[in-house]
Amino acid sequence: MPRKRAFDPSKYKLRNRVERTIGKLKQLRRIATRYDRLPLNYLATLYLAAIAFWC
Repeated sequence: MPRKRAFDPSKYKLRNRVERTIGKLKQLRRIATRYDRLPLNYLATLYLAAIAFWC
């Protein structure tokens, strides 16, 4: 008989939100293929994408 695993709804909700956010960001080709090679430029692109999604 399998053991019952502990389930924390708040952790599951947060994890789901993070996964959906990453999925939305990957819809943008520039982010998914990493056209920007410098970490600072890539981070700036992520910020711009996040602003576009939440405004």
